[in-house]
Amino acid sequence: MSVVRFCRSGSAIPRYGQLDEPDGKIAILSGPPWLGGEPTDETVALAEVKLLTPCTPGKIVCVGKNYRDHAAEMTQLRGDGGVPAEPLLFLKPPSALTAPGAEIYYPPQSERVDYEGELALVIGRTCRRVSTEAALDHLFGYTIANDVTARDLQGRDKQWTRAKGFDSFCPLGPRIVAELPADASLQTTLNGKLVQSTTIDQMVFSPSILLAYISAVMTLEPGDIVLTGTPAGIGPMQPGDEVRVTIAGIGTLTNTVVKQS
Repeated sequence: MSVVRFCRSGSAIPRYGQLDEPDGKIAILSGPPWLGGEPTDETVALAEVKLLTPCTPGKIVCVGKNYRDHAAEMTQLRGDGGVPAEPLLFLKPPSALTAPGAEIYYPPQSERVDYEGELALVIGRTCRRVSTEAALDHLFGYTIANDVTARDLQGRDKQWTRAKGFDSFCPLGPRIVAELPADASLQTTLNGKLVQSTTIDQMVFSPSILLAYISAVMTLEPGDIVLTGTPAGIGPMQPGDEVRVTIAGIGTLTNTVVKQS
């Protein structure tokens, strides 16, 4: 199943739907499927809608340095200690969300804004203190995120809230899929140049470990998002740049960078 959230042309009302990839038709759902939304008799063509973020999470939980190669590059860049012994958590506000095809705003407070392509987990059932073995039973599916970061502010502040939290700093989408190969490839391109490339099985902490660890700290609700970390190859973007994050089996999340006015 491939789930999208969208607005029809000429409408501001968001809807959920199941996308049929071969014919480009969306079967409209009565609501978010993780909250019991069911198919209606309505359909619409993908070409006739504007895609939105595929969900509206109450919280966005993120994991830092969850690929060994990225932990190593961060040690070189900022002297940050290497691979953590347990998942390193931080939060992005829901106001940071931005849709596929939407703009990433380069804030005037920063002189270095980086891309970070990531796999995102979408929670399907309330998840509280679950075991690693049962964790994936609480997962609805997978989508793509870009954990945009004001790198200079991250180093200056010594904590990550401001650097990770600007409006538009969490592009998400374009769709949610229910299943994904354990070794799916993740690639990021900047203006067509390949800058990040890995497979998601290279994570230090797997999705099941992450969900068990996070749910022992905070309850994850249906529709919440967990960003699972970025691989090596992070780097700066400039206004006018186009960044594309592709995960095999999900699709491509594309955004352009513009100077914030």
